[in-house]
Amino acid sequence: MAPTPEPEREPGRKPAREPVEAASGDAPAQGGEAWSVRQAGPWTHRDLAANGARFHIAELGSGPLVLLVHGWPEYWWAWRHQLTALAAAGYRAVALDLRGVGGSDRTPRGYDPGNLALDITGVIRSLGERRAHLVGHASGGTLAWVAAVMRPSVIQSLTVVSAAHPRDLRRALLTDRRQFAAFEHVLGFQRPWIPERRLVADDAELVGGYLTSWTGPNGLDEAAVHAYRQAIQIPSTAHCSIEPYRWLLRSLARPDGIQFARRMKKPITAPTLHIQGAADPVLLSHTALGGGEYVAAPYRWRLLPGVGHFPHEEAPEEFTAELLDWIGRHKE
Repeated sequence: MAPTPEPEREPGRKPAREPVEAASGDAPAQGGEAWSVRQAGPWTHRDLAANGARFHIAELGSGPLVLLVHGWPEYWWAWRHQLTALAAAGYRAVALDLRGVGGSDRTPRGYDPGNLALDITGVIRSLGERRAHLVGHASGGTLAWVAAVMRPSVIQSLTVVSAAHPRDLRRALLTDRRQFAAFEHVLGFQRPWIPERRLVADDAELVGGYLTSWTGPNGLDEAAVHAYRQAIQIPSTAHCSIEPYRWLLRSLARPDGIQFARRMKKPITAPTLHIQGAADPVLLSHTALGGGEYVAAPYRWRLLPGVGHFPHEEAPEEFTAELLDWIGRHKE
């Protein structure tokens, strides 16, 4: 698989492993009522087309574009704190649902990092913008690194949260037993069918367990945990959302994975803020440390004490202050 495949052309074609359905944004809920990812708030929900698929976004404010990309097992709502803060500071804040998640399309293919990064840059163009400040968390942070390499002219500044540079992550998975063990859930995702069933069983209890165990002392509030447990139960989400992790491990020794790693040697020219929770049990801080080696532009490393895998939710005020300061320094 090449790192920059052609956009999906046959969304109606079904893969052999599991049926993939169009996204409705709804999941089963108690009492027979549907639960929707389009939570009410000061933001506006809409869909737009990019890179051969349909993407759901939540948008608030006007000014320079800040595109927010969630990680697993979250969706756009992970950025609710930052949406309002960015809009109040004079930015056009847009939170995206990645391909296969939330209210976006669940396509049969296209979950390698090259194509997912083209989704992100395509959304920027579909929003009518030439450039954007890109913010990505966890798997969304990995894609932010990739987008900055593949489409450097589109990325005005980069903020990466809880995500090592792809070459550092690859190296750690091949040589670091501690990081490999911390990715135990990713190892479990490699089996066919079984992970999807486990993720949605018992009202997505396993996902709730991940969310609770991956945070620092502050944790996530109950409403957030409930929302992410509901979101993973939207039909086909469990399957689509873990396909990037299947690519990650299965490609380590394949030609497409090796080619991708070589391509990621290209220096990043966007000013980069790299935020990491010191108590993150999933992406270990020593794995994330060193991303500046690949940045040929201003680079800032921030390690947040007592914060786990979700800095933007565990410490929203501290995180947002760091973000606003960084993009404010790189408006031009």
